[in-house]
Amino acid sequence: MSDPRFSLLNEWLTQHQASHPISVAGDASFRRYFRVTQSTDEGSRSLIAMDAPPDKEDSSPFVERARALLAEGIRAPELVAVDLEQGFMLLEDFGDRQLLSKLDTTTVEAYYGRAMDDLLKLQTHMDTRELGDYDSDLLQREMSLFDEWLLEKHLEVRLEDNERRILNISYRMLEANALEQPQVFVHRDYHSRNLMVLSEQPPELGMIDFQDAVAGPITYDLVSLLRDCYIEWPRQRVEEWVADYHLRAVEAGLTHTDGETFLRWFDWMGVQRHLKAAGIFARLKHRDGKVGYLGDIPRTLGYILDVCQRYDTLKPFAALLLKRQIAERVAA
Repeated sequence: MSDPRFSLLNEWLTQHQASHPISVAGDASFRRYFRVTQSTDEGSRSLIAMDAPPDKEDSSPFVERARALLAEGIRAPELVAVDLEQGFMLLEDFGDRQLLSKLDTTTVEAYYGRAMDDLLKLQTHMDTRELGDYDSDLLQREMSLFDEWLLEKHLEVRLEDNERRILNISYRMLEANALEQPQVFVHRDYHSRNLMVLSEQPPELGMIDFQDAVAGPITYDLVSLLRDCYIEWPRQRVEEWVADYHLRAVEAGLTHTDGETFLRWFDWMGVQRHLKAAGIFARLKHRDGKVGYLGDIPRTLGYILDVCQRYDTLKPFAALLLKRQIAERVAA
């Protein structure tokens, strides 16, 4: 099957003394990634070639964010060559060891400790003035993915008027929770598949997929990490990590709120994020033909139900999901 972009990429790589590209695992976007070997005067090195079709992916935010992160000493991939017009890039190769593959009960404290160190650095060092805002429109647009793609498209659920009212009220409360928090640099996908293990002892992590960064709620990236869509930890342990991060955020001057409020911020932020994630996972199946993410929906729904059942004002939303048997129908 003809692949004109692959041929163009091959020609571009030849200009940069790089070998024939070998495909590596991609992400949930239109971007493709390849591993190549580049010859230099000092020898050869492994690099990652990115193919991001300009008509589908704007790569300029990735380049801008990468340069800003590197300027602050944060481990983003080095930009070796960039061609925004064609949508090609050569990047430092962080390898294939996703944090997810290294996490177990014996390693999680060390790796999450490092990930939270890096997150605190993001929130205290990164300038947000050039970033877009995680505003009301974006928060609502993300949550609407849940009813549009998971409820209506995937499960063919048609909400009654009173159910729609409960959903909209819940969305507004989750929006208010996000907007009342201190606004900091938000990676937006700070989780175990976007943190690469560069060194095990001591742990060193490199971050990828940061092009959608915005100025937003202080707990957003923390909940992405600790209530990961791809791996789950006991609630008590998560609360201990949250309490520890809260103290560090207070010491850093990022917030002056109490621990109970910070935990509520975190819990409710997680509901907003997991509504979005569940909708995206369903969209990937129905719009993009990527079925592999459907297996992660039950975990995201589990997070949503657990939190909503703990807070009186969110209990009606939990009751709606239970009444409609959303989790059971997804798992079926």
